[in-house]
Amino acid sequence: MNTYDLNDRVAVITGGAQGIGFATAQRMAASGARVALWDLDGDLATDAADGLGDNALALSVDVTDADAVSSVAEATVKALGGIDILVCGAGIAGPNAPIPDYPPGDWQAIMDINVTGVFNCCRAVLPIMQAADYGRVVNIASVAGKEGNPGAGPYSASKAAVIGLTKSLGKENADQDIAVNCVTPAAAKTRIFDQMSEEHIAFMLSKIPRGRFVDVAEVAAMICWLCSAENSFATSGVFDISGGRATY
Repeated sequence: MNTYDLNDRVAVITGGAQGIGFATAQRMAASGARVALWDLDGDLATDAADGLGDNALALSVDVTDADAVSSVAEATVKALGGIDILVCGAGIAGPNAPIPDYPPGDWQAIMDINVTGVFNCCRAVLPIMQAADYGRVVNIASVAGKEGNPGAGPYSASKAAVIGLTKSLGKENADQDIAVNCVTPAAAKTRIFDQMSEEHIAFMLSKIPRGRFVDVAEVAAMICWLCSAENSFATSGVFDISGGRATY
């Protein structure tokens, strides 16, 4: 496993207690970063942070609550000395159904977590980066945001919104040493599969030319490079890791 020079950097990872978020936390901690795991499941985040060593912090937060996000950002700065890196990974898939049959409450929950959650976290953390004239942000979108998946319209729409928000934020901060990018993975075998039908999982696999799901460690490797100082130019970018699925 390659490592990146993240010594003395402080990284916040939302949804960091499991899946892609935790794989990213592991790789960043191994590369010298101090890591704050922000997760709705405080107990799971604490267990995950314990496995990362002394330089990890767990904080329970609902990313849909703007005031709560601002509070944990302040707590992170106080505990770890700043925030240099933000990885927004908290998200849900929601049920699978065509739009006429889709429950409005599930639509709203997906938008609240996947879109408003990213907005709240970026809104709270970017001023900290602006004051330091340094920052790296990676938002975890999805190939579904580029391609659209039948039976998963709200999820696809939410990830398309993350792509648009990322592009705007990158341009807004391009005059400083702040990079804002997103990644668009194919599906990975994580607990988010528990929210999907077997038919939808099979459909997603059938669309990947590689013939397998992406491994969370593969996504983490891309994220870590984007969060390094070595990425001094790319911003507002959409980095594909879809196993050949994406057509643009």
